[in-house]
Amino acid sequence: MFLVFHKNKIVSIILLIILSVTSIFIFSNKDIQTSATAKKQLPIYMVDTQEKKVALTLNCAWANDDISSILDTLDKYNVKLTFFVVGDWVDKYPESVKQIYSAGHEIANHSNTHPHVNKLSYEQNINEINSCSNKVKNITGKPTTLYRGPYGEYNNTVIEAANSTNHQAIQWNIDTLDYKGLTKEEMYNRIEKNLCPGSIILMHSGAENTANALPYIIEKLIEKKNEIVTVSDLIYTDNFYIDIQGKQKLFN
Repeated sequence: MFLVFHKNKIVSIILLIILSVTSIFIFSNKDIQTSATAKKQLPIYMVDTQEKKVALTLNCAWANDDISSILDTLDKYNVKLTFFVVGDWVDKYPESVKQIYSAGHEIANHSNTHPHVNKLSYEQNINEINSCSNKVKNITGKPTTLYRGPYGEYNNTVIEAANSTNHQAIQWNIDTLDYKGLTKEEMYNRIEKNLCPGSIILMHSGAENTANALPYIIEKLIEKKNEIVTVSDLIYTDNFYIDIQGKQKLFN
């Protein structure tokens, strides 16, 4: 009798252990799955389109010595660009902002002070975006609607701050590395390797060779039958999603 009772007790204990371990595994596995599937928000790196449209973008955070030359080139080729300006740059060069806007180009937001935005709180990110937008609005009469984080940084907090201020977060899928002093040929080679319909190309004002390289780059893009448009003319405004590679796509 004792042996039967003892055996049953052992079996019960073993069953309890198995159930406990199984429960731990189930909950741990659930946590892993939840963590793995947690939604990481993304900016737009490029656009899914069949049209041969590409967007040239220029970050303005440094000098403005080349702005007049850049605008002359764009006027010559009848090309419109999107200029991502920093609020501090707007403070220093309001006349350049006026020139850009008067020439019909798009002015977008590149933060107010060019900080490492991933280190900022939600409220601080909002302040960076709104401060720059207000400065642009004071000159042009229009707030900005596109935002690019400094240093290409972003996280969910940054994206949520952009969304809450009515800005679409924009990155790029092609970096010319013009800030490293590349030649026009080297810049275009970088573009050509990754160019596809819907590409967004990154350049900078104040870089050594950008202004002089721009005519060459534009001519090469046009030779390949590409239409150069602003970012707002390239992206979709509704009924879209952004895939894990940062490509903006329309829902079917």
